[in-house]
Parts: sequence; C-alpha cells; structure tokens
Amino acid sequence: MIRHHAPSPSRRLLLSALALSLFGAFSPGALARDERLRIGIVGTGRIGGTLAELWARAGHHLVISSRHPERLEPLAVRLGEHVRSGTPTEAAAFGEVILISVPYGALPDLGKTLAPHIAGKVVLETGNPFPGRDGPMAQLARAKGTGIASAEYLPGARLVRAFTSIPHRLLRSEAHHTDARIGVALAGDDREALATARRLVAEAGFEPVVVGPLAEAHRFDVGSAVFGRALTAAELRRTLGLD
Repeated sequence: MIRHHAPSPSRRLLLSALALSLFGAFSPGALARDERLRIGIVGTGRIGGTLAELWARAGHHLVISSRHPERLEPLAVRLGEHVRSGTPTEAAAFGEVILISVPYGALPDLGKTLAPHIAGKVVLETGNPFPGRDGPMAQLARAKGTGIASAEYLPGARLVRAFTSIPHRLLRSEAHHTDARIGVALAGDDREALATARRLVAEAGFEPVVVGPLAEAHRFDVGSAVFGRALTAAELRRTLGLD
C-alpha cells in the first residue's frame, strides 16, 4: 500500500511560489494581448482593403464597409468566415478598433455621422489631404498638420495617424519581409491607442515607429522627407531623427 504524505510547510511554500510564478506568466493581461480584435473598416479601398486582408489572415474579426457594401460581399467571402460586409455605420458600431481610410475631404461629414460610434474607441486614420481632390479644407489641414486637423474632425476618438506615408501599392508586396521590415510611422496622444496601433501594424507585417503625439504627425505628412517611400524601420527612424 502506497501512502501519500502531506507536503511539509516549506514544500507548500515552494509549491505556492511556483503556482504564483506560473499564474504571472499566464495572467489575464497576457491573455488579452492574444485575443482577436473586432475591427471595423470604414473605406475598403486600396489601403483599407489590403489591411483587411492582412488582418483577416492574423485572425481578427472584421466588418468591411463602403457606400456600396454589396460590392464588398465577394471580398468578405474570400477573406473568410470572420469577415462580413456592411455600411460605414455598421462597421464603426461593430469595431472595438476602427480603421478610417477615406479621401480626406470626406472626413468632416463622416466624423459627424460616426460620432456616436467612435467616441472612446481606438481609431486608426490613413487619409492625406490633397487640394486638387479635397478642396480648400486640404490646405487648412496641411497648414495645421493632419494630426491636429484629423482630431478636430473625429472628436472623442482615441486617434492614431497610421499607414499614411507608405505608398498604397506597396502595402501588400512589402508586408511580412523576412529581413528588415518596412516601417510604419505612427502618431497619437493616447498611450493605449498607440499600443493597439503598434500591435496591428506588426500583425499586418510591418514594424511600427512611434513618432510622437498627434502634433508631430506633420513630420510624415505629404511633402515630408519620408512621404511616399517604403523605408525600413531603421531608415525611417534615421530620416526622422528618432535614433
């Protein structure tokens, strides 16, 4: 007959310490970083559509949207069971994180329409103001800096400027480089929003480069030394003087 003896007090302390160390390794915070996100994509064009594909591959749940959501149904089917199409309002209501990727001139009206659905949420915004397309508001936005202007158009959002300087045509081809990854410049005032943006940039296959608060987003605006270039993260930091 085998007898099982109760562990000694010193052994119980050792086992308790081991249990605590294991619990720390698998704490709720650690698990949260592995959870899939609900992402609403407002504007599923050249940038939004590519990021939808990259984030769907990473396992996130998406609602992709445009003014004509029925046209996005084939893309939603192709991206898998965790992706569906909808209106911009449906996408914004669905997402705990929202990507807004529309022509910059649409931002003022869109911000008013989506205001109840973006308040307090992490919003990644990719638009760039071009006067020939967006009219006089583009000049004003460039003069202020797009980080400041976009925050005014999207009040209440935890805004991050992201995916604004890399050419859209290179987003797919440059994702997930096996050597030095392409850098994506980020600017935002909210620390947790920046952390979420960094995670999504990495999961899309790029390396996040935090430039600073929204007031510093002008450093990678149209006309800057890094705009329209697919630079490695090291090159991006060096060009922006972040090293």
